[in-house]
Amino acid sequence: MKRLIFAAACAVSALGLAARADDVTETLQSAMSAYEEGDLQYALEELEYAKQLMLTMKTDALSGFLPPAPDGWTREINTEINASLGMMGGGVGAEAEYSGDNESFTLTILADNPMVNAMGAMIGNAAAIGAKIERVGREKFMVQDGTVQGLVDNRILVKAEGGEVEAMLTILEEIDYRELGRFGN
Repeated sequence: MKRLIFAAACAVSALGLAARADDVTETLQSAMSAYEEGDLQYALEELEYAKQLMLTMKTDALSGFLPPAPDGWTREINTEINASLGMMGGGVGAEAEYSGDNESFTLTILADNPMVNAMGAMIGNAAAIGAKIERVGREKFMVQDGTVQGLVDNRILVKAEGGEVEAMLTILEEIDYRELGRFGN
């Protein structure tokens, strides 16, 4: 079921990505033309815009890993998460709030962010700091103070916080971690 949901999300995402990819190509060609004409400022602006378009594409792809809401729950995707990542060293992120059964929590996925590396040491030494370890599939998650967090492929942080641990673990079980580990490669 996980693979079917992931494949469907990728197919829908691919339609949007193809249209954006054309925008990226056009923007890069515009930058090249501006460069060849000696308009360096416009060339730089076009390169920055192309970068923004590509980051949006990566964000959309990463958002495909956010599981759908279970029956009776809702999921609201935060489309503004990447605005704050620039202040934290870059990378891409996806985030959603899940609400249902009189509770809610936030699920965040951060990829290729320098702060994620620091989390790896903490998660790896979870037992030493008195945190509990939970397995979700083949992944290990640290559970401490109502927060569940794990590191996938030593570069992708998956973090759920603000809800009951069991409810968060249930949603975390829906993520295809093997595919998530291949994200961006």
